[in-house]
Amino acid sequence: MHSKLIKFVLYWMVLCSTSLAQSAQISGTISTTDMRPIAGAIVTIFDASGLNSESVYSDALGGYSINTNFAGEINIRARTPYFADKLQAITVKESANKTLNIHIEKLEDPKALSQMQTASAFASKLKFGDKHDARAFRSQCHFCHQMGNELTRKVRSEDEWEEVIDRMQSYGSVITGGNEEAFRETLHETFNGEPIKAIQTWDVSPELYTAVFKEWAVGNAGSYIHDVEVGMDGKLYGVDMGNDKIYMVDPNTNKQETFNFPASDLAVGGLFSGGIAPLGTFNAKHGPHSLQTGPKGKLWTTNSLATEIMSFDPRSQDFKFYPIEQDAIYPHTLRFDDQGILWFTLALSNQLGRFDPATEKFTLIETPSHGAMRWLTDAMLPSLLKIASWFPKKDLQLSLSHHKLSGEGYEIFNLPYGIDVSPVDGSIWYGKLYSSYIGKLNPKTLEVEEIKTPLNGPRRLRIDKAGILWIPSFEDSALMRFDPNTKEFKIYELPTLAPGEYETPYALGIHPETQEIWITSNMSDRIFRFLPDEERFISYPSPTKVTFLRDIVFLEDGGVCSSNSNLPAYAIEGGLQKMLCIYPDANTATNTGVMFNRMSNVSTGDIK
Repeated sequence: MHSKLIKFVLYWMVLCSTSLAQSAQISGTISTTDMRPIAGAIVTIFDASGLNSESVYSDALGGYSINTNFAGEINIRARTPYFADKLQAITVKESANKTLNIHIEKLEDPKALSQMQTASAFASKLKFGDKHDARAFRSQCHFCHQMGNELTRKVRSEDEWEEVIDRMQSYGSVITGGNEEAFRETLHETFNGEPIKAIQTWDVSPELYTAVFKEWAVGNAGSYIHDVEVGMDGKLYGVDMGNDKIYMVDPNTNKQETFNFPASDLAVGGLFSGGIAPLGTFNAKHGPHSLQTGPKGKLWTTNSLATEIMSFDPRSQDFKFYPIEQDAIYPHTLRFDDQGILWFTLALSNQLGRFDPATEKFTLIETPSHGAMRWLTDAMLPSLLKIASWFPKKDLQLSLSHHKLSGEGYEIFNLPYGIDVSPVDGSIWYGKLYSSYIGKLNPKTLEVEEIKTPLNGPRRLRIDKAGILWIPSFEDSALMRFDPNTKEFKIYELPTLAPGEYETPYALGIHPETQEIWITSNMSDRIFRFLPDEERFISYPSPTKVTFLRDIVFLEDGGVCSSNSNLPAYAIEGGLQKMLCIYPDANTATNTGVMFNRMSNVSTGDIK
């Protein structure tokens, strides 16, 4: 009790000192050049380094207010659909108030209007003649990135598109020969240099008016920041899967720190060293993927490329590696149960894993294969990867695989993916991304039961306090609710910006107090908040173009956090991946003074 009291006092001391430092206020209105207020515009300030930013959304009268600890020469930007960005350098002094009324111009140029559309608008223009090709494209071509910038949509000949498709297969895409042909032809025909015409409708919920969106650029252009986690110290930690690093960001001070993995004799790519660029990681030997805080404040990761579990102590900065062996391949997501046991999925060997940190003992559980071709994959893949490793960087595993010969493409895999522990009975639930099953593991008997999902691509599921499963359907643009007692599913289609568009939700998180569901959308630069009692979605537009979010975690101060890990990082606006947090109720300041300035037509401080 004494230690808890000390931690509580320290937490409030940090919080209070931070709030005292955040004494500068920037406020004003966002309006058109003819003085019409704009609701829902994103107002972003960047610190002097340009690596850290804070954003708010304008209210129904166009008003905004930002309280910040940024000071000195900084940049401020106003952004809203169908209008040109307004970027301005300003000087901010601590403990000072600054008024800026920003007027933005409507876009008229067809190319500029086209480029401001989100990836979902461009993807919806790709018309495949076969539904299997369309499904394969959603699954394999949006797997780790979106088509969010000109680099991914540039004019290419069919031969040039073939080179891109071949490279994607080297990175881990699993498609058939028929898929290749359909993708090549459709991409060539659709992305011909002509601007697209789309009318997207952005909803502006009142909940936006109180939200603050913070971002911290991390790593370099070659980084691959996968999952983030909240440490026992309240700081954010993220793993760089492409470079074997752990990054720390302090949300209160913006301080960053990098922890490099120890030197290793492993080959680059680990078990996947036969690949040109295994699963999108270019320099890693271990490939840290999923991240969880465990007993005694240690951070635990699945190191996917090296097939190992790892612990990292932020205080001592000690790393410890636990090889799994036993023909296990690609440990993916991990979660602790309330007994301190670590459970994880093994995506490419169709298994679940149990690890006891006290005894350092692994137990592997086989799960159903669901068909002869998937059984063949489970049996052959360890040998194929071993043979391919004898010929580094040759992608021999692609030539030896049966996914093209069978005509089944990625459906030769089950791919156990997300996993969670039920707070009701301690049962372990997981989703199989490619075969579209969810499964239940009895932690005592290790018996497995699997259930087919009504929609495809169940990715990283979570379980609420009542034991209800919430499952993102990556391929079918929906949120699934599953009741283990009644065995019934309920489906909620995700809101899109226009008819015919779709989302590719990767993961979701359930707020520990409110039980609201936060969902990554990943095609429209938004994150969704779903209120189960009202069955209502709220969307929060990202201040950064090309946003592809991973796992979602929650801070004690109300932050809802994730990582923007679109691959490659240099395709993201600004060229770097980010850790980020949304504070839904942080900006509660009134805009009375702002309204007075606008009504009295004050010109001082206006940006035009």
